[in-house]
Amino acid sequence: MKKWFAFAIAVSVFGVTGTALAKGDAAAGKAKSTTCAACHGADGNSANPMFPKLAGQGEEYIIKQLHDFKSGARKNATMQPMAAPLSDQDIEDLAAYFSSQKTTIGKADPKLVDAGQALYRGGDMKTGVPACMGCHTPDGAGNPAAKFPMLHGQHAKYVVTQLKAFRAGERHNDAGKMMRNIAEKLTDHQIEAVASYIQGLH
Repeated sequence: MKKWFAFAIAVSVFGVTGTALAKGDAAAGKAKSTTCAACHGADGNSANPMFPKLAGQGEEYIIKQLHDFKSGARKNATMQPMAAPLSDQDIEDLAAYFSSQKTTIGKADPKLVDAGQALYRGGDMKTGVPACMGCHTPDGAGNPAAKFPMLHGQHAKYVVTQLKAFRAGERHNDAGKMMRNIAEKLTDHQIEAVASYIQGLH
């Protein structure tokens, strides 16, 4: 637990001092985002809960994910061909646009709120799962400098899919296996509960 926390702090510090600020053009990104709109919505708030909301997401996080899709570090049959033709400038422009938009907040399932909140804010001491807010902040805003994503308002179905992908080792573009190490300790019920809580978090 202590080692994990120390690693998170180290990544945060590195994110602040070792990463150049993105230099995207939001106006250019808006013009380039027309093909993204079909899945993610014109303003980055996707209507389909299987596709992530990009509105308000950290600029550096979006840049990393698009580069990972392009290189194959993150596997996705839909996103890899979409990212393949993008230049570095395209990626920075798209990230600048989507990060400048305001995300919409959904609603949590009342039946899952207590369990989801307990895990998000306190973790699970029995299994060594740290509190989600340690990296993603109490209100789910994330840590842009460390490339820890914003979570608040994200579709529960998408969060469930990603947590299960980390747990199964199908998604492996997380720094130091941080998310894989956490997700492998989560039960299906915990995943459903925390995902629902995140959907309504703000």
